[in-house]
Amino acid sequence: MIWDVRHECIDRKELRSLQLQRLKETVARVYNRVPYYRAAMEQTGVRPEDIRTLADVTKLPFTDKTVLRDNYPYGLFAVPGKEVLRLHASSGTTGKPTVVGYTRKDLENWSELIARVVTMAGVTDEDVVQITFGYGLFTGAFGLHYGLEKVGATIVPASVGNTRRQIMLMQDFGTTALVGTPSYSLHLAEVARGLGVDPVDLGIRIGLFGSEAWTESMRAELERTWNMKATDNYGLSEVMGPGVAGECGREPGMHIHEDHFLVEVIDPQTGEQLPVGREGELVITTLTKEALPILRYRTRDITVLTEEKCACGRTLARMRKVLGRTDDMLIISGVNVFPSQIETVLMNVDGLAPHYQILVNKKGYLDFMEVQVELTDEMFTGHFRDLQEFEGKIKQKIFSVLGINCKVRLLEPRSLARSEGKAKRVFDNRPK
Repeated sequence: MIWDVRHECIDRKELRSLQLQRLKETVARVYNRVPYYRAAMEQTGVRPEDIRTLADVTKLPFTDKTVLRDNYPYGLFAVPGKEVLRLHASSGTTGKPTVVGYTRKDLENWSELIARVVTMAGVTDEDVVQITFGYGLFTGAFGLHYGLEKVGATIVPASVGNTRRQIMLMQDFGTTALVGTPSYSLHLAEVARGLGVDPVDLGIRIGLFGSEAWTESMRAELERTWNMKATDNYGLSEVMGPGVAGECGREPGMHIHEDHFLVEVIDPQTGEQLPVGREGELVITTLTKEALPILRYRTRDITVLTEEKCACGRTLARMRKVLGRTDDMLIISGVNVFPSQIETVLMNVDGLAPHYQILVNKKGYLDFMEVQVELTDEMFTGHFRDLQEFEGKIKQKIFSVLGINCKVRLLEPRSLARSEGKAKRVFDNRPK
């Protein structure tokens, strides 16, 4: 089923015309109403009338998280405070949070885009959807909530935590779809087994996962564990929240809602725009945001775009599943390493649980990486020689993918701390 046939199956020539119209309106809005953008554009000699084609987007300044923090809390808003119906914000763990606001129209658009995403995933008005994201300043829970409501699904706003109660709610309310992070959803399954409940028997048919990077191997683990269809969706609070893109399941990648977002891929080092089909950093310009319009936001997410028509009938471009961020990349002894590469190796080794950590330290002048991963109950024999051989096998598999040596440490089942939100898997302890 397609929620909005007119816009999801739009002729691409018509789409480009709509994007250009909305881009011009957005540029004029920020130039006239946001002092920061007016100054940034004047500094490079760009005025709204200079935007004549979509290619002219490259004349506009980039925006990054630092810009939002420097203009905290309302410096980038383009409407008076009385028009802002809701505020969300990041956690602000590294300083001031990034604050985002929504007008009534922004909230309506957000719900519509989420309706598209969940419909792509297969959710209908007959589903009971349990949301395990935390309700609060984080955009995930409220974003999914109102879009699912628009579709007509029954919502269980369980929020995060109280994992045993989550299992009880699934049993009692007949939950058929699960919203949350991949890592917490695997923890839910683990707790269910501890209560004598097979996750498969809970009848969850669809998983709507996001908020953290996860690999295809993790998808396979989720689908095997729950006997569900595990789907990915993409968004970030700075440009809206969840709902920027979602999977239809017919072709690889996530459909981007291009009528609301103009996307580019750039070389993360030079900032040069790359042609469609080249891997690089995703950059997003909002086309319909009223409260907080954003020009050329550097997401730091690495992906590839394709404009090939999908078997589902949608004409919207697709982005490859994000498996790494430029600021997540580790440089170990001169080698670029994405945590997702290590996860893929671990998820394809029988006998390992889907819970791990990556520790990076320095010994003298040399980088040193240790991968800690839990064994499954079946594999945990306690025999030292068996564990030594298994560690060596995993170490060799990682070396074959990354080309670097690391230490592998096998842990007892359930010995790593579980996260109820985004899982923190990488600990870079090297001196800054």
